[in-house]
Amino acid sequence: MTVRRLDPILVDRIAAGEVIERPAAAVKELVENAIDAGARSIAVTIQGGGRELIRVVDDGAGMTPEDLELAVDRHATSKLPDGDLFAIDTLGFRGEALPSIGSVARLSIATRRRDAAQGSGLVVEAGEKGVVRPVAAAPGTRIEVSDLFIFTPARLKFLKSDRAEAQAVSEMLRRLAIAHPEIRFSLEGEHISAFDWPAEPIGEEGLLRRLGRALGRDFPENALRIEAEREGFGISGFAGLPTFHRGTSAGVHLSVNGRPVRDKLLLSAVRGAYADVVPSDRHPVLFLDIGCDPRSVDVNVHPAKSEVRFRDPALVRGLVVSGLKAALAAAGHRATTTGGARTLDAFRAVLSMGGSGSAIPRPSFPQAQSWSAPTPHPASAPQPGFSDFAAPSADARAHLAEPSPDALDRPLGAARAQVHETYIVAQTREGVVIVDQHAAHERLVYERLKAERARNGIARQPLLLPEVVELDPVDADRLIAAGGELESLGLVLESFGPGAVLVREAPSQLAGGNLQRLVSDVADALAEHGTAGSLERRLDHVLATMACHNSVRAGRRMRPEEMDALLREMEITPNSGQCNHGRPTYVELKLSDIERLFGRR
Repeated sequence: MTVRRLDPILVDRIAAGEVIERPAAAVKELVENAIDAGARSIAVTIQGGGRELIRVVDDGAGMTPEDLELAVDRHATSKLPDGDLFAIDTLGFRGEALPSIGSVARLSIATRRRDAAQGSGLVVEAGEKGVVRPVAAAPGTRIEVSDLFIFTPARLKFLKSDRAEAQAVSEMLRRLAIAHPEIRFSLEGEHISAFDWPAEPIGEEGLLRRLGRALGRDFPENALRIEAEREGFGISGFAGLPTFHRGTSAGVHLSVNGRPVRDKLLLSAVRGAYADVVPSDRHPVLFLDIGCDPRSVDVNVHPAKSEVRFRDPALVRGLVVSGLKAALAAAGHRATTTGGARTLDAFRAVLSMGGSGSAIPRPSFPQAQSWSAPTPHPASAPQPGFSDFAAPSADARAHLAEPSPDALDRPLGAARAQVHETYIVAQTREGVVIVDQHAAHERLVYERLKAERARNGIARQPLLLPEVVELDPVDADRLIAAGGELESLGLVLESFGPGAVLVREAPSQLAGGNLQRLVSDVADALAEHGTAGSLERRLDHVLATMACHNSVRAGRRMRPEEMDALLREMEITPNSGQCNHGRPTYVELKLSDIERLFGRR
């Protein structure tokens, strides 16, 4: 076969397969052009998931008739003034979008510069460019793409349903809107939730308002400010509290110099920063922008420009991880406000059932003696009508003494009771706090062990009688192989024949615990975590397992002073708002919400 030069229109259609793979990609290219043109308002309309119609209207700089005629030619662009591919400071730069779209659809453009008396129009169909004509047009550019992929029927077969394609357009536009809160964005069409987000003032407040619109109204009050710099790189944005998580990574928004990306390096850094505080099957919610000199990052490594390559990837990853971890540690005991809201919603659901005419069944209580506190107190005498109720599963001794004003002013308040020997009920000036004693203490022990390891290694305590633990031979071998790591965590093991290990020393913090179960769980943790992660992550994973064994267990009755001590330590301990498994350690109910629940407000 002889070599021949391909037809220019066929070349454009081949390029369109890389650049315009679906309607969302076409919208992305057009909106990025609008942003590069300095637009402050961008309106997008789609029909049929973007296959039937895509309309993008902006108020940007517009084009002259000469620029318009060149704009639909392959590799013609207003960007790259110096031709330097290593100093790209615009979203678009290849000059492929318009000719690629025009080769597989009907493309209509109307544009006008602000200083022009009239606008210019051009139509491109199946790659055939029409003649530039004068048209009536508002300042800016209006682009319509109809019958996308009509000239490449094979491409149509690979598109998803109209609903799926429309959702992809919506998700893409949301990511651009988050990265550019100073621009007004609107979206209309079928199968989507239309939105019209006004332009926000430049700064933290404007960005947080835009994030509230995009990530949910609960996000701003559950977000942490992120700001960090290192060697020419900077990160800024807002990250959700660890307990403000979701089931997919759709809530993770990242950009580099204002360019939204789904970069593997950055996603890995986010997962690493949250690994210690978010369940493994959940994902954080955040927006981070990485700012740097354009020469420090290569954006020309992916057809869709969704991935980038940093000159120093280790530096960027370390900056993201350390910046997020520092903000999460500074948050201390903070937990999401949505926990209390969900609790109140559950109460309202029960009350609404009772108020709608459906009777709530009344349980029959067995005969029992009246409960009274161990110490005589006027409130301990049963009131008339309550003497037949069973003894409550609660320790109310903390209620016998009036809480100090100082304790009520603390974030987690003063302990007032222990319910079901599992939950501590505390009173604050503004409401009630319910603490899961095991989850809270588990986090406290874990943070103590981590701090101890960072200072001078975890203190070990030799066992008077070394304990033999029998295991599966594979698990025993895995423990012996990790002996050096475990010794740095205070757990000293020796091989004791096939399928057995001998425990010589254990961490002082875990003295008196069930070593058989501890060693078995550590073996499981090593098997689950494998060897792919960093040494620090492996050690943290094992430490979390150890901490779980020395925590106050559910079912243990605590003295009032113990409950208060637990609350005070939570207030000064990083990440104490969630346990080692990412579950919340406490829920706060505002007094005003409780009063509304009972119709007092």
